[in-house]
Amino acid sequence: MTTVCAFQKKLEVFKEDLQGDCLHFPTVQEQVHGERDVSSFVDFVDKLIVNFSKRFDSFSLGQQLTLLIKNPFLIMDVRGFSKEVTQCFKWANAGPLQMQLVDLQADVALKEHFGGTDLATFWLQMVPETVFPGLRKVAMYILTMFGSTSTCEAAFSTMNIIKTKYRSRLNNEHLHMCMRMALTPFQPRFKILAGQATAHFSH
Repeated sequence: MTTVCAFQKKLEVFKEDLQGDCLHFPTVQEQVHGERDVSSFVDFVDKLIVNFSKRFDSFSLGQQLTLLIKNPFLIMDVRGFSKEVTQCFKWANAGPLQMQLVDLQADVALKEHFGGTDLATFWLQMVPETVFPGLRKVAMYILTMFGSTSTCEAAFSTMNIIKTKYRSRLNNEHLHMCMRMALTPFQPRFKILAGQATAHFSH
């Protein structure tokens, strides 16, 4: 999400730059031959700004909430943080979140782990759910946000191909296995698997 926000800000810079010195678009400066008729380029950037705003409007997060994922130890406004969380997630309880954030920031061991691991590993493996249930749940919601529905749509299409009316006896467990095999990007190591198998010859 931070990458999207950064790109949206860059679009604003690009728009102003096109109307100014074209520092980021030297080729445009050459193509217009000094006439500086860049209205078509400005209109195009304007459309990009509008489209990005519409597309990612539902994914907009407050500054404090974004900071929770990037570095929870830098959050100074505890009340502001809990307010942003409750506005974004209606199920969240502000009181426990405030106490959990204070406890998290005071945990020296977690602070050391944070600097030496990636964000997903920190929230999934380092932060105990029993001690910080609210913070961990909020982090999980943010980390698993999809920027597009294409992945879900592809999964449903695959499921419709696998489970047809001719396979009505296919249960959920087997369907889950078939879906994992169809959607996973990993390739089985067939040679290793075949080498570990034991052949049974018929008599």
